[in-house]
Amino acid sequence: MKDLLLTYQSELFRTLLTFLILGITRFISIKAIRKVGRISDINEIRTRLIVKYVVVGHSMLFLAALLLIWGVSIKDLGLILSSVLAVIGVALFASWSILSNVTAGVILFFSFPFKIGDRIRVWDKELEYHDEFIIEDIRAFHVHLRKPDGELVTYPNNLLLQKAISLLGPLDEDTEGSEAV
Repeated sequence: MKDLLLTYQSELFRTLLTFLILGITRFISIKAIRKVGRISDINEIRTRLIVKYVVVGHSMLFLAALLLIWGVSIKDLGLILSSVLAVIGVALFASWSILSNVTAGVILFFSFPFKIGDRIRVWDKELEYHDEFIIEDIRAFHVHLRKPDGELVTYPNNLLLQKAISLLGPLDEDTEGSEAV
């Protein structure tokens, strides 16, 4: 056991250092995301979704660092990665809209000026209904918009970044009562 530790002392130290650095940056990133979510009054479910993305990203970085630290042959790794990336590339090309909606969901988390419960108008010529919507839920792939007549419309996140949207204000309890009468 002593010989093993002496032989791989440098790799073990680098692994421990990488683990500590990525652990600290992961902790700081998660704290920052939760603080942004709390300050911006963003739904807790959306905040947890972004935290999951950060955890997956840090895990992938850690795995890549371990491969480099422990001296995996770049040629062997290149062959494996090119094969895996070719398969993933075909899959992502086939589901490009899913990837763009997830990316838009992350962007909307940090810069979306609307919250759940706000009234908005979406200026989309393909959308036949141009009155107001109430934002009911914001998810990873899409937003649930509720028409005043109660119909639920699912709208993709990537279109929210592409289309003009008017903020009509938050939904007030007085407005709900007057519409019901």
